[in-house]
Amino acid sequence: MGQTSNLAINPSLYSKLPYDPLKDLTPVVLVSNSPIVFAVSETSPYKTFADVVAASKKNPGKITLGYSGNGTVAHLSSEIAQKSAGIKLQHIPYKGASQALTDLVSGQIDIYASSMPTLIGQIRNKKIRALAVTSTKRSEQLPDTPTLAESGYRNSEAVSWFGILAPDGTPAEVVKTLNVEINKVLQNADAAAKLKSDGGEVMGGTPEAFAALLKSDIPRWGKIVKESGATID
Repeated sequence: MGQTSNLAINPSLYSKLPYDPLKDLTPVVLVSNSPIVFAVSETSPYKTFADVVAASKKNPGKITLGYSGNGTVAHLSSEIAQKSAGIKLQHIPYKGASQALTDLVSGQIDIYASSMPTLIGQIRNKKIRALAVTSTKRSEQLPDTPTLAESGYRNSEAVSWFGILAPDGTPAEVVKTLNVEINKVLQNADAAAKLKSDGGEVMGGTPEAFAALLKSDIPRWGKIVKESGATID
């Protein structure tokens, strides 16, 4: 199982990688994708992402944004959003979501960007409030939360996808068989419901479609990595 960070972002983030996603792996099937969610504490004065933008423009560099790890989908998605909105937030990178969520709920940071599965539980428990998602359409799990594009910030779409791959050189008939069987699982009502409950969108599809996504996403994320200055030696 691979995902956006280790397959599409890391080739540009790290100067050296022990693998080449395009040469060493054979895409089998996409499993799901999930947007990044921008969230605040339930006690936060910010009710919309536009509120954050307005506050940031009034107090440049003062509004704090937390995320887990430099070069992650959450970090780079926030870079996209800030560029679209014409703002610069004060970045607070965390080693993991646990401390970040604690600090968000207590008001130690103003806003937090993370994947849907990480935040959905706290949103449902009304500990935090979702302001916007980075997908092209609203999440089924957060139907009242607008996309960034709906909020007026164009070209800010980004998702974290997950897919299954095999080693390079895997026989085509094996890849085809795996693809067919995994697609059957993804169409199973119970499996689909589980993925959706965690905030994911069920994908599926052909090996070719997955390969095309990977091939297009590597240069797209590479450009964002370069612009953000997030490269790691």
